[in-house]
Amino acid sequence: MKGILIIEDDVYIGNAIEEMLAKEGYHVSRAYSGTEALLALPRVKPDLVLLDLMLPGLSGEKVLEHIQGIPVIVLSAKGDINHKVDLLLGGAADYMTKPFHQKELLARIAVQLRNHPRAENPGVLTFRELTLDPDKHSITVKDCEVKLTRTEYAILRLLMRNPSQVITKSLLLDRIGADTPDCTESSLKTHISHLRAKLREAGGGEYIEAVWGIGFKMKEE
Repeated sequence: MKGILIIEDDVYIGNAIEEMLAKEGYHVSRAYSGTEALLALPRVKPDLVLLDLMLPGLSGEKVLEHIQGIPVIVLSAKGDINHKVDLLLGGAADYMTKPFHQKELLARIAVQLRNHPRAENPGVLTFRELTLDPDKHSITVKDCEVKLTRTEYAILRLLMRNPSQVITKSLLLDRIGADTPDCTESSLKTHISHLRAKLREAGGGEYIEAVWGIGFKMKEE
């Protein structure tokens, strides 16, 4: 049975979604604030998360930063297109504006569960020959460990979490800024250049590409 975590402070909306999901055979868990969601995630280990943005305590945007390896569908009354784009580039798998039709939500859930089967270790990120293990804080290329700086590691982790998406420079700086004070707009290009060189030396190819005028993404073969 697939498990879905609903992170929603509006009890009425949460109850309606839970009832709908239960009828479809899903196992449903609930969290009513951002802080409660962070406590629930490692305990519940859901297959998919439905995330509201306007939460008490920790906002949905901040909660999203802590979710790895699990598809997240944002459910929000915020309809601004730029805000949607930022969240999709920042890790959300999908975004639905409230109010929404239940049949459409069920369809989008089914698509995400089909495209994101539960991994054996959902924390581990892989891309081509690259493997990033956040528990061990390690990076390997073709089973050879690569030593990265704290900033290089943070950049690569964000890119690998969103391998098919272009991450803008501003979004990248915003997402990793708290953990990497040495990374600024002027130094970002240097950090990425060093990262690309280390991965190239270890794997014999390019793993990160620049998208002119926009940002960076993982490079397909």
